[in-house]
Amino acid sequence: MKVTNLRPFIPSGEDYILAQCFFEDLGFVKIYSDEGLSIFQMDEQEFFLQNFFNQEFQDNYMVELIVEDLDKWWSLLQSVYSMKKYPIKLTEPKQYPWGKREINLIDPAGVCWHISESIK
Repeated sequence: MKVTNLRPFIPSGEDYILAQCFFEDLGFVKIYSDEGLSIFQMDEQEFFLQNFFNQEFQDNYMVELIVEDLDKWWSLLQSVYSMKKYPIKLTEPKQYPWGKREINLIDPAGVCWHISESIK
């Protein structure tokens, strides 16, 4: 058996349109969208953005995005944050004892994204 992909369903929160705009501003390409679901892609990775709101669920949902250049992502995130279009929270890149360096991003819905560098 071989797994070829894993695509999480990310809740949009109360404002589905705002969430779509946020991920587009991060550089994800919307390859499909209707009133209930959008599919976003960057390189070979994809996720579903679900028009779904449950604050308790969103506040406890986490996903890891592994990137090649964390410093470039930090610059991008700071740029998006400075637009003041989105209710997001950021923590600067930090090295963790288990070997990962990562940024924590709370997206407009309250989902926690662990954006980390691949371990070399």
